[in-house]
Amino acid sequence: MTNPADETAAFLPLREPTYLILLSLANGEKHGYAILKDVSEISQGQVMMSTGTLYEALARLRDDGWIERVQEAQDIHPGKPRKAYRLTPSGQRVVQAETVRLQALMLAAQQRLGHSWS
Repeated sequence: MTNPADETAAFLPLREPTYLILLSLANGEKHGYAILKDVSEISQGQVMMSTGTLYEALARLRDDGWIERVQEAQDIHPGKPRKAYRLTPSGQRVVQAETVRLQALMLAAQQRLGHSWS
């Protein structure tokens, strides 16, 4: 039997925008504009994505099986229904594995630089 962690490790490291999109979806489904705002917030304004870049990334993440599209309820947003996205179990494993990788890297940096660098 294949270990899911081994399968996930093959995709790491993630590009920063990919990680931020997956991280944005880690606490629940969101539509595109909410993802854009959240990515900017998580990155403290360091990553500002255009809508075109975001939707290309979302399409790629859907193709990879890391996210899936869900329909938002019509009564919440009258008019044309917006498409929302959520992590798949595979996407959850990938974002968790990348977070663990980044934590290990941060720990190594703290050990090398000392704790007084903040």
